[in-house]
Amino acid sequence: IPRTGVRFIPVLQTPEDEVLQDTTAIIDTLEPRFPEHGVYPDGPCQHLAALLLELYGDEWLLMPAMHYRWNYPESNQPFIFQQFGDMAFPWLPKFARRMLGHRIGKRFQGFVPRLGIDPETIPAIESSFNGLLAELNAHFSGHEFLFGDRPSIGDFGMIGPFYAHLYRDPYPGCLIREQAPAVAGWIQRMLSAEPANGKFLPDDRIPETLWPVLARMVREQLPVLIETERALAGWHREHPECDEVPRVLGEHRFELEGLTGHRVVLPHSMWRWQRPRDYYQSLTGQSRPAAQQMADKLRLRLALSVRPRVRLTRRDNRFVI
Repeated sequence: IPRTGVRFIPVLQTPEDEVLQDTTAIIDTLEPRFPEHGVYPDGPCQHLAALLLELYGDEWLLMPAMHYRWNYPESNQPFIFQQFGDMAFPWLPKFARRMLGHRIGKRFQGFVPRLGIDPETIPAIESSFNGLLAELNAHFSGHEFLFGDRPSIGDFGMIGPFYAHLYRDPYPGCLIREQAPAVAGWIQRMLSAEPANGKFLPDDRIPETLWPVLARMVREQLPVLIETERALAGWHREHPECDEVPRVLGEHRFELEGLTGHRVVLPHSMWRWQRPRDYYQSLTGQSRPAAQQMADKLRLRLALSVRPRVRLTRRDNRFVI
Protein backbone atom coordinates (compact mmCIF):
# COMPACT_ATOMS: atom_id res chain seq x y z
CA ILE A 1 0.00 0.00 0.00
CA PRO A 2 2.77 2.56 0.72
CA ARG A 3 4.20 1.89 -2.76
CA THR A 4 0.93 1.87 -4.74
CA GLY A 5 -1.17 4.30 -2.74
CA VAL A 6 -4.25 2.08 -3.09
CA ARG A 7 -5.64 -1.12 -1.55
CA PHE A 8 -6.23 -2.96 -4.81
CA ILE A 9 -4.87 -6.13 -6.35
CA PRO A 10 -3.10 -7.30 -8.40
CA VAL A 11 0.28 -5.78 -7.58
CA LEU A 12 3.57 -6.86 -9.17
CA GLN A 13 7.05 -6.01 -7.89
CA THR A 14 9.59 -6.44 -10.68
CA PRO A 15 13.27 -7.41 -10.34
CA GLU A 16 14.01 -3.73 -11.01
CA ASP A 17 11.93 -2.87 -7.88
CA GLU A 18 9.09 -1.33 -9.84
CA VAL A 19 5.69 -1.75 -8.20
CA LEU A 20 2.89 -2.08 -10.75
CA GLN A 21 -0.82 -2.15 -9.95
CA ASP A 22 -3.69 -3.18 -12.28
CA THR A 23 -3.62 -6.11 -14.69
CA THR A 24 -3.57 -3.99 -17.83
CA ALA A 25 -0.81 -1.74 -16.51
CA ILE A 26 1.25 -4.81 -15.61
CA ILE A 27 0.75 -6.42 -19.02
CA ASP A 28 1.46 -3.24 -20.96
CA THR A 29 4.67 -2.67 -18.99
CA LEU A 30 5.90 -6.21 -19.56
CA GLU A 31 4.77 -6.52 -23.19
CA PRO A 32 7.75 -4.70 -24.80
CA ARG A 33 10.18 -6.49 -22.49
CA PHE A 34 9.05 -9.94 -23.59
CA PRO A 35 7.95 -9.50 -27.22
CA GLU A 36 8.35 -13.19 -28.00
CA HIS A 37 5.20 -13.84 -25.95
CA GLY A 38 3.17 -10.78 -26.97
CA VAL A 39 -0.54 -10.78 -26.19
CA TYR A 40 -1.69 -8.17 -28.72
CA PRO A 41 -2.45 -9.60 -32.18
CA ASP A 42 -0.93 -7.74 -35.10
CA GLY A 43 -4.07 -7.88 -37.26
CA PRO A 44 -6.52 -5.00 -36.78
CA CYS A 45 -9.61 -7.19 -36.44
CA GLN A 46 -8.13 -9.61 -33.93
CA HIS A 47 -6.51 -6.75 -32.00
CA LEU A 48 -9.78 -4.81 -31.80
CA ALA A 49 -11.80 -7.88 -30.86
CA ALA A 50 -9.28 -8.76 -28.15
CA LEU A 51 -9.63 -5.28 -26.62
CA LEU A 52 -13.43 -5.57 -26.69
CA LEU A 53 -13.32 -8.90 -24.90
CA GLU A 54 -10.85 -7.54 -22.36
CA LEU A 55 -13.40 -4.82 -21.63
CA TYR A 56 -16.23 -7.35 -21.41
CA GLY A 57 -14.37 -9.63 -19.05
CA ASP A 58 -12.89 -6.95 -16.81
CA GLU A 59 -15.98 -4.80 -16.43
CA TRP A 60 -19.20 -6.63 -17.34
CA LEU A 61 -18.60 -10.15 -16.11
CA LEU A 62 -18.27 -8.77 -12.59
CA MET A 63 -22.05 -9.08 -12.41
CA PRO A 64 -22.36 -12.87 -12.87
CA ALA A 65 -19.18 -13.37 -10.87
CA MET A 66 -20.61 -11.55 -7.86
CA HIS A 67 -24.04 -13.13 -8.24
CA TYR A 68 -22.77 -16.69 -8.26
CA ARG A 69 -20.35 -15.99 -5.43
CA TRP A 70 -22.80 -14.46 -2.97
CA ASN A 71 -26.22 -15.84 -3.87
CA TYR A 72 -25.37 -19.51 -3.30
CA PRO A 73 -24.21 -19.20 0.32
CA GLU A 74 -24.56 -22.84 1.38
CA SER A 75 -22.21 -23.98 -1.37
CA ASN A 76 -19.80 -21.07 -1.41
CA GLN A 77 -19.52 -19.20 1.85
CA PRO A 78 -17.52 -21.66 3.97
CA PHE A 79 -14.88 -21.72 1.24
CA ILE A 80 -15.00 -17.98 0.55
CA PHE A 81 -14.76 -16.84 4.15
CA GLN A 82 -11.86 -19.19 4.82
CA GLN A 83 -10.08 -17.91 1.71
CA PHE A 84 -10.52 -14.27 2.76
CA GLY A 85 -9.12 -15.04 6.19
CA ASP A 86 -6.24 -17.14 4.86
CA MET A 87 -5.16 -14.35 2.52
CA ALA A 88 -5.50 -11.48 4.98
CA PHE A 89 -4.30 -13.14 8.19
CA PRO A 90 -2.13 -16.17 7.29
CA TRP A 91 -0.33 -16.11 10.67
CA LEU A 92 -3.50 -16.64 12.75
CA PRO A 93 -5.09 -19.99 13.73
CA LYS A 94 -7.57 -21.39 11.22
CA PHE A 95 -10.68 -20.63 13.30
CA ALA A 96 -9.58 -17.00 13.71
CA ARG A 97 -8.86 -16.67 9.99
CA ARG A 98 -12.34 -17.98 9.20
CA MET A 99 -14.00 -15.58 11.66
CA LEU A 100 -12.14 -12.54 10.34
CA GLY A 101 -12.68 -13.70 6.77
CA HIS A 102 -16.40 -13.69 7.48
CA ARG A 103 -16.21 -10.02 8.45
CA ILE A 104 -14.29 -9.14 5.30
CA GLY A 105 -16.65 -11.12 3.11
CA LYS A 106 -19.75 -9.46 4.52
CA ARG A 107 -18.39 -6.07 3.47
CA PHE A 108 -18.00 -7.28 -0.11
CA GLN A 109 -21.40 -8.94 -0.04
CA GLY A 110 -23.04 -5.66 0.88
CA PHE A 111 -22.11 -4.20 -2.52
CA VAL A 112 -23.89 -6.93 -4.51
CA PRO A 113 -27.33 -5.25 -4.82
CA ARG A 114 -25.67 -2.05 -6.02
CA LEU A 115 -24.34 -3.96 -9.04
CA GLY A 116 -27.91 -4.60 -10.17
CA ILE A 117 -28.09 -8.07 -8.67
CA ASP A 118 -31.46 -8.62 -6.99
CA PRO A 119 -34.31 -11.15 -7.09
CA GLU A 120 -35.82 -9.45 -10.16
CA THR A 121 -32.61 -9.49 -12.24
CA ILE A 122 -31.12 -12.82 -11.11
CA PRO A 123 -33.05 -14.87 -13.73
CA ALA A 124 -31.67 -12.61 -16.47
CA ILE A 125 -28.12 -12.78 -15.09
CA GLU A 126 -28.22 -16.57 -15.01
CA SER A 127 -29.82 -16.82 -18.46
CA SER A 128 -27.15 -14.53 -19.91
CA PHE A 129 -24.32 -16.44 -18.25
CA ASN A 130 -25.66 -19.80 -19.38
CA GLY A 131 -25.82 -18.44 -22.92
CA LEU A 132 -22.25 -17.16 -22.67
CA LEU A 133 -21.06 -20.51 -21.33
CA ALA A 134 -22.64 -22.32 -24.27
CA GLU A 135 -21.04 -19.91 -26.75
CA LEU A 136 -17.60 -20.14 -25.17
CA ASN A 137 -17.85 -23.91 -24.85
CA ALA A 138 -18.51 -24.15 -28.58
CA HIS A 139 -15.55 -21.87 -29.26
CA PHE A 140 -13.04 -23.58 -26.99
CA SER A 141 -14.07 -26.97 -28.33
CA GLY A 142 -12.19 -25.97 -31.47
CA HIS A 143 -9.61 -23.42 -30.30
CA GLU A 144 -7.07 -23.36 -27.49
CA PHE A 145 -7.59 -19.65 -26.82
CA LEU A 146 -9.79 -16.85 -28.15
CA PHE A 147 -7.80 -16.23 -31.33
CA GLY A 148 -5.91 -19.44 -31.91
CA ASP A 149 -3.14 -21.23 -30.07
CA ARG A 150 -1.84 -18.20 -28.19
CA PRO A 151 -3.51 -16.19 -25.41
CA SER A 152 -4.38 -12.59 -26.15
CA ILE A 153 -5.20 -9.57 -24.02
CA GLY A 154 -8.81 -10.67 -24.41
CA ASP A 155 -8.04 -14.02 -22.77
CA PHE A 156 -6.40 -12.22 -19.86
CA GLY A 157 -9.38 -9.91 -19.45
CA MET A 158 -11.78 -12.85 -19.40
CA ILE A 159 -9.75 -15.10 -17.11
CA GLY A 160 -10.00 -12.66 -14.19
CA PRO A 161 -13.67 -13.25 -13.39
CA PHE A 162 -13.71 -16.75 -14.83
CA TYR A 163 -10.94 -18.08 -12.60
CA ALA A 164 -10.79 -15.90 -9.50
CA HIS A 165 -14.54 -16.05 -8.89
CA LEU A 166 -16.48 -18.36 -11.15
CA TYR A 167 -14.13 -21.34 -11.38
CA ARG A 168 -12.66 -21.33 -7.87
CA ASP A 169 -15.94 -20.82 -6.03
CA PRO A 170 -17.63 -24.19 -5.48
CA TYR A 171 -21.07 -23.59 -7.01
CA PRO A 172 -20.16 -21.82 -10.28
CA GLY A 173 -17.03 -23.96 -10.61
CA CYS A 174 -19.18 -27.08 -10.65
CA LEU A 175 -21.52 -25.39 -13.12
CA ILE A 176 -18.67 -24.65 -15.52
CA ARG A 177 -17.15 -28.13 -15.30
CA GLU A 178 -20.51 -29.79 -15.92
CA GLN A 179 -22.01 -27.49 -18.55
CA ALA A 180 -18.91 -26.19 -20.31
CA PRO A 181 -15.97 -28.60 -20.02
CA ALA A 182 -14.17 -26.88 -22.89
CA VAL A 183 -14.30 -23.61 -20.93
CA ALA A 184 -12.83 -25.44 -17.93
CA GLY A 185 -10.05 -26.66 -20.22
CA TRP A 186 -9.32 -23.10 -21.36
CA ILE A 187 -9.13 -21.96 -17.73
CA GLN A 188 -6.60 -24.69 -16.99
CA ARG A 189 -4.52 -23.67 -20.02
CA MET A 190 -4.57 -20.05 -18.88
CA LEU A 191 -3.28 -21.11 -15.46
CA SER A 192 -0.39 -23.12 -16.87
CA ALA A 193 3.07 -21.82 -16.02
CA GLU A 194 4.37 -23.09 -19.35
CA PRO A 195 4.46 -20.41 -22.07
CA ALA A 196 1.97 -20.85 -24.90
CA ASN A 197 4.21 -20.77 -27.96
CA GLY A 198 1.45 -21.05 -30.53
CA LYS A 199 0.28 -18.43 -32.98
CA PHE A 200 -2.77 -16.32 -33.54
CA LEU A 201 -5.01 -17.46 -36.38
CA PRO A 202 -3.70 -16.50 -39.84
CA ASP A 203 -5.07 -13.72 -42.03
CA ASP A 204 -6.43 -11.76 -39.07
CA ARG A 205 -9.35 -14.17 -38.94
CA ILE A 206 -12.06 -13.93 -36.29
CA PRO A 207 -13.34 -17.46 -35.59
CA GLU A 208 -16.99 -17.96 -36.47
CA THR A 209 -17.57 -19.28 -32.95
CA LEU A 210 -16.45 -15.96 -31.47
CA TRP A 211 -18.97 -13.73 -33.23
CA PRO A 212 -21.84 -14.67 -30.86
CA VAL A 213 -19.68 -13.72 -27.87
CA LEU A 214 -18.78 -10.36 -29.42
CA ALA A 215 -22.42 -9.73 -30.30
CA ARG A 216 -23.40 -10.52 -26.71
CA MET A 217 -20.83 -8.03 -25.42
CA VAL A 218 -22.23 -5.28 -27.65
CA ARG A 219 -25.84 -6.12 -26.83
CA GLU A 220 -25.39 -6.28 -23.07
CA GLN A 221 -22.59 -3.87 -22.27
CA LEU A 222 -22.57 -1.10 -24.87
CA PRO A 223 -25.75 0.65 -23.64
CA VAL A 224 -24.29 0.75 -20.12
CA LEU A 225 -21.02 2.17 -21.43
CA ILE A 226 -22.87 4.92 -23.30
CA GLU A 227 -24.91 5.84 -20.22
CA THR A 228 -21.80 5.75 -18.04
CA GLU A 229 -20.00 8.16 -20.36
CA ARG A 230 -22.98 10.50 -20.27
CA ALA A 231 -23.01 10.42 -16.46
CA LEU A 232 -19.26 11.05 -16.24
CA ALA A 233 -19.48 14.01 -18.62
CA GLY A 234 -22.34 15.46 -16.58
CA TRP A 235 -20.40 15.06 -13.35
CA HIS A 236 -17.37 16.77 -14.88
CA ARG A 237 -19.47 19.74 -16.04
CA GLU A 238 -20.79 20.15 -12.50
CA HIS A 239 -17.40 19.65 -10.84
CA PRO A 240 -14.80 21.17 -13.20
CA GLU A 241 -12.46 21.76 -10.27
CA CYS A 242 -12.21 18.03 -9.49
CA ASP A 243 -9.77 15.83 -11.33
CA GLU A 244 -9.96 12.54 -9.38
CA VAL A 245 -13.03 10.58 -10.41
CA PRO A 246 -15.27 9.01 -7.73
CA ARG A 247 -15.65 5.25 -7.84
CA VAL A 248 -19.45 5.57 -8.11
CA LEU A 249 -21.64 8.22 -9.78
CA GLY A 250 -25.25 7.58 -8.81
CA GLU A 251 -27.36 4.90 -10.50
CA HIS A 252 -28.73 4.13 -13.94
CA ARG A 253 -30.96 1.58 -15.64
CA PHE A 254 -29.72 -1.42 -17.58
CA GLU A 255 -31.39 -4.15 -19.60
CA LEU A 256 -30.44 -7.81 -19.70
CA GLU A 257 -32.31 -10.65 -21.38
CA GLY A 258 -35.43 -8.51 -21.62
CA LEU A 259 -35.45 -7.49 -17.95
CA THR A 260 -34.70 -4.04 -16.57
CA GLY A 261 -32.67 -3.35 -13.44
CA HIS A 262 -30.79 -0.54 -11.73
CA ARG A 263 -27.11 -0.47 -10.88
CA VAL A 264 -24.50 2.02 -9.78
CA VAL A 265 -22.62 3.98 -12.42
CA LEU A 266 -18.98 2.84 -12.43
CA PRO A 267 -17.05 5.59 -14.24
CA HIS A 268 -13.70 3.80 -14.13
CA SER A 269 -14.97 1.47 -16.85
CA MET A 270 -14.48 4.40 -19.24
CA TRP A 271 -10.72 3.96 -19.03
CA ARG A 272 -11.05 0.42 -20.34
CA TRP A 273 -13.58 1.51 -22.98
CA GLN A 274 -11.09 4.10 -24.26
CA ARG A 275 -8.70 1.33 -25.27
CA PRO A 276 -10.68 -0.19 -28.18
CA ARG A 277 -11.88 3.25 -29.23
CA ASP A 278 -8.36 4.68 -29.28
CA TYR A 279 -7.09 1.69 -31.21
CA TYR A 280 -9.89 1.86 -33.78
CA GLN A 281 -9.42 5.59 -34.31
CA SER A 282 -5.66 5.15 -34.72
CA LEU A 283 -5.99 2.77 -37.67
CA THR A 284 -4.96 4.03 -41.10
CA GLY A 285 -4.29 2.66 -44.55
CA GLN A 286 -5.34 -0.89 -45.34
CA SER A 287 -5.96 -1.72 -41.69
CA ARG A 288 -8.91 0.62 -41.33
CA PRO A 289 -11.37 -0.90 -43.88
CA ALA A 290 -11.07 -4.35 -42.31
CA ALA A 291 -11.75 -2.97 -38.84
CA GLN A 292 -14.64 -0.88 -40.18
CA GLN A 293 -16.20 -3.96 -41.73
CA MET A 294 -15.91 -5.78 -38.43
CA ALA A 295 -17.38 -2.82 -36.53
CA ASP A 296 -20.27 -2.65 -39.00
CA LYS A 297 -21.00 -6.34 -38.51
CA LEU A 298 -21.26 -5.71 -34.77
CA ARG A 299 -23.15 -2.41 -35.24
CA LEU A 300 -20.38 -0.75 -33.33
CA ARG A 301 -18.80 1.68 -35.81
CA LEU A 302 -20.43 4.84 -34.48
CA ALA A 303 -19.59 4.04 -30.85
CA LEU A 304 -15.98 3.32 -31.77
CA SER A 305 -15.67 6.44 -33.93
CA VAL A 306 -16.84 9.00 -31.37
CA ARG A 307 -14.10 10.52 -29.27
CA PRO A 308 -14.62 10.29 -25.49
CA ARG A 309 -16.42 13.26 -23.98
CA VAL A 310 -14.13 13.04 -20.98
CA ARG A 311 -10.79 11.24 -21.08
CA LEU A 312 -9.58 9.29 -18.06
CA THR A 313 -5.95 8.62 -17.26
CA ARG A 314 -4.26 6.71 -14.44
CA ARG A 315 -2.08 8.79 -12.16
CA ASP A 316 -0.52 7.20 -9.10
CA ASN A 317 -2.92 4.26 -9.61
CA ARG A 318 -5.96 6.53 -9.45
CA PHE A 319 -8.28 7.58 -12.26
CA VAL A 320 -8.19 11.28 -13.06
CA ILE A 321 -9.45 13.58 -15.79
